Amino acid sequence: MGLRWPMLCLPILLASACGSDILMITMGGTKSHKIPFWELAKGLIRRGHNITLISAFSPDFHIEGLEEIAPEGLASFIRSYMSLDLVGARMRGEEPLPYTDIIRFGYEACDAFLNDYETRSFLRSGRTYDLIILDGAYPECALGIVHRMKVPFMYINTVGFYAGPTSIAGSPAPYSVTPIFAKAFTDNMSFMERIRNTFWHVGAFAGHGISVTILQSVLRRHFGQQMPHVYDMGRNVSFVLQNGHFSVSYPRPFLPNVAEVACIHCKEPKKLNADLEEWISGAGEAGFVYVSMGSSVRTDTMPLSAHRLIVQALGRLPQRVLWKQDAEQNLTDIPSNVRLYKWLPQQDLLGHPKIKAFVTHGGLLSMFETVYHGVPIVSIPIFCDHDSNAAKAEVDGYAKKLDLQYLTADELYKSITEVINEPMYRIQVKKRQVLLRDQKESPLERAIYWTEYVIRHKGAYHLQSPAKDMTFIQYYMLDIIFTFIVFVVLASALVSYVIRFFRRVKLQSNRVVQFIEASDLVKRRKHDQATLIKKKM
Repeated sequence: MGLRWPMLCLPILLASACGSDILMITMGGTKSHKIPFWELAKGLIRRGHNITLISAFSPDFHIEGLEEIAPEGLASFIRSYMSLDLVGARMRGEEPLPYTDIIRFGYEACDAFLNDYETRSFLRSGRTYDLIILDGAYPECALGIVHRMKVPFMYINTVGFYAGPTSIAGSPAPYSVTPIFAKAFTDNMSFMERIRNTFWHVGAFAGHGISVTILQSVLRRHFGQQMPHVYDMGRNVSFVLQNGHFSVSYPRPFLPNVAEVACIHCKEPKKLNADLEEWISGAGEAGFVYVSMGSSVRTDTMPLSAHRLIVQALGRLPQRVLWKQDAEQNLTDIPSNVRLYKWLPQQDLLGHPKIKAFVTHGGLLSMFETVYHGVPIVSIPIFCDHDSNAAKAEVDGYAKKLDLQYLTADELYKSITEVINEPMYRIQVKKRQVLLRDQKESPLERAIYWTEYVIRHKGAYHLQSPAKDMTFIQYYMLDIIFTFIVFVVLASALVSYVIRFFRRVKLQSNRVVQFIEASDLVKRRKHDQATLIKKKM
């Protein structure tokens, strides 16, 4: 791992970190949120740590040394919440997740989680941990568990373009260069885009404040009235593992308690099974196209019109197509060059030499994987951070971004053909691939190092910045600016008053002089007149 400690100190330092008990909690609404936790957990288990992972999704396979807990109350809430017709709403020009649904998710998911029998049994068990690692997306409910257990905690900020976790820890995130994660802005915005970006940031902050206010009452109902405010607890985060990297996200001024770990889950491709390899080989030099909408956009809830649109476009391609589907669809006109699978080994396909393009929804993990393996993409954003991910990829030159509301089969076909045939897309993605892979250690090694660092140093609170405890007014020195303005105004008023005072004094003295002079003139005149009268007499 590239450790640089003196050999004398190494056994002592390792002994203080290895064999620790670590609790991981993710309350993110999609299964993709588990993937960075899985990868970090597997790496930590190899180092001798004991891991417990709580999420809304039951384990798909057993990992030795990992205990997974999926409270049914939380799981059923997430299932009902994510059964929405996201694609249909986007096609109609509606918000796939309305503003009110985003606000209510936090406190309703928290209530479902804490009311669950398995959660209550876990909390009553008296189990203790050395460290808790939370998801940066909707961590507020789990902060109640952090407070109850009185241990240091970290974030894995799974939604990399979401600046909330790093911002509350003190890292600057000015609206001028920090695009809102749910819109198609980049860090190079026009004047009007900066206005809209600021509007959405302020709106998101206000909505989050409403959600947290209600969630606070949920926490106090379950953990007692002494529960501190969620924002106060969140500022005490020891470290943030940021799911981003400047090569595929944006350069950011992070504090020492933030490390970028994008592509922590990325792996070199393995050999495909015989069935897939035979199908791909049959395409010859034309190669194949891979289509997947990830785990957050379920194809079994998509309108048939969306399926038909995609099928019509794919059927015209000279390439063969592998399309990941979540369930059997009522489609009878599947072209001969298209095969549907309920599951496909995504990274093994993206790393295959015959792949020509990747059609994706724009999920962050998929964007990292496509750069890691050097594959150009056609992106069809649906909701959440998909638009911002796709906008950045398009600016970087390796993606074609489409709008589902106005999408036609002909446009999709032309876009896929353009990405395959225009060399620019593959050249640009290869450039990004080099930048992403040019790191002194792997993202997993980096994440393990900082996790153990926090354990060794009992929270590593020396990495925290006092900026986290400052208010918005203090941080941006608005109080200093206000004081300076008041001082300048008062000083100007005083100077003005003094000037006017001396002007009045001078004016009055001038009048006195004039009066005296006038009096002397009158006396002189009277004297002259008296003298003249005497002479006449």
